[in-house]
Amino acid sequence: MAKENSENPRFICGLHATLHVISGKWKPLILFFLDKGPTRYGELKRSVRGVSDKMLIQQLKELESDGIVQRTDYGEIPLRVDYSLTPFGASLVRAMEPLCGWGEEHEEDIAAAMDRRKTSR
Repeated sequence: MAKENSENPRFICGLHATLHVISGKWKPLILFFLDKGPTRYGELKRSVRGVSDKMLIQQLKELESDGIVQRTDYGEIPLRVDYSLTPFGASLVRAMEPLCGWGEEHEEDIAAAMDRRKTSR
């Protein structure tokens, strides 16, 4: 439902604001894996298969800038850094959980639709 908000006219509705934060091919997956707890960069890269280093770094920086992810640098050599969800980020992941359930429930239908789309091109 669209709600008029004269204080912040940037967003049409709450969904628009949420999509602004999670937009990007990899951000929802990054959030999914960070929900398991603090994660080092290499482990996150292995978990989010297919993401390039450049894109992962960019998406992490955006999430950090938005207050969703916290980067902890331990100031050690060799470099030791991990990423974790902030409380704000954890609340976003809780809001995404029904989408994960929907995807799991309809995984076969979604795969079939993707196959149909490929063959119709």
